[in-house]
Amino acid sequence: MCFTPDAVPPPVPDALLVAGELPQARSVTLTSDDGTAFSAAYALAPEPAAGPAVLILPDVRGLFGYYRNLTRSFAAAGHSAIAIDYFGRTAQDTGRDADFAYLPHVKLTTPQQVQTDLRAARAHLAETSGATSFVTVGFCFGGTQSYFATTDSGLGLAGAVAFYGGLDETRLGAFPHPAGEAGRMSGPILALYGGADPGITQELRDEFSAALTDAGVDHEFVVYPGAPHSFFDRAHADFTAECADAWRRTLGFLASVA
Repeated sequence: MCFTPDAVPPPVPDALLVAGELPQARSVTLTSDDGTAFSAAYALAPEPAAGPAVLILPDVRGLFGYYRNLTRSFAAAGHSAIAIDYFGRTAQDTGRDADFAYLPHVKLTTPQQVQTDLRAARAHLAETSGATSFVTVGFCFGGTQSYFATTDSGLGLAGAVAFYGGLDETRLGAFPHPAGEAGRMSGPILALYGGADPGITQELRDEFSAALTDAGVDHEFVVYPGAPHSFFDRAHADFTAECADAWRRTLGFLASVA
């Protein structure tokens, strides 16, 4: 797993907040076009900012406490947000606690399935928040899915953000090589990486960046030297400056695509 079950998101810098308290996160069961029922959590911004709503793509564990809380953080910064669970097709909806054996389900989860579920989540957030513009923000496995989501014209994304999105298709199996799919992607893309992440090497980052450049996809890669994989959750107490900068860049990106 990327981090411990009791991990919490790093706080949004005070200067970027538009709400004094974190809005409530609400649970909902949504249904995709293919009939799949899946869980999601969302939070509505009390004072919407000038920018898109956020479709959150969790790590390999799917939807649990960290990502429910992350919807609240985005809402407090003025962006209504919804986080989805990936495993409505293969796992019972009994919660994603520390004992959840996620890997067999991850290997059965395809980008096409994720995008089908994202379209249902987008429709729900549009109805509940009134949002008309959307950006994906993904983490680890979800970061990779955030890249792939830009290939889906039906989502109509204004952009995509990826925190340490995996770039090696051999590690989890259920997705193609991101660099090989760059020609189908659209920007802008913001990618945030830990420089000390052994699973996402500089060579992989360079290969993906070059492929995006060749495809004419607007993108920015930010690498935090010494930061590990999942620095934004697992180890944020040790990387407070990096986490604050990641929040500023992410929220600045949302403002830039408004």
